[in-house]
Amino acid sequence: MKDNRPVNLDIGTIRLPITAYASILHRVSGVIMVVASFLLLWALDLSLAGPESYARLGELFGSPLLKFVIWGIATALLYHSFAGVKHLIMDFGVGESMDGGVLGARLVFALTAISAVLIGVVLW
Repeated sequence: MKDNRPVNLDIGTIRLPITAYASILHRVSGVIMVVASFLLLWALDLSLAGPESYARLGELFGSPLLKFVIWGIATALLYHSFAGVKHLIMDFGVGESMDGGVLGARLVFALTAISAVLIGVVLW
């Protein structure tokens, strides 16, 4: 059977629902956390190596670039956590409809944005 519907293969013009973006970002934030875990383990190792290396790490954490990296890691962790809680709530049967999914995705985005601003204020 031949399907005569048009096929759009241009990824730049495909309109995804907000729930799709929330799902994609949930996966991306998980990958960011896996990669960041190596950086954080290195920082932990450096902080435990001795007083000199601990002082050096403190100097490194004072740089704007590393503050930005820590802000990004914390934002990814919060986004992943909020999205995970949304999935746990959906596992109980709450918000499984499309309207509930859209509301949940918007709440996750809003909570993450507020938390990212607060973390930025604390870091800087």
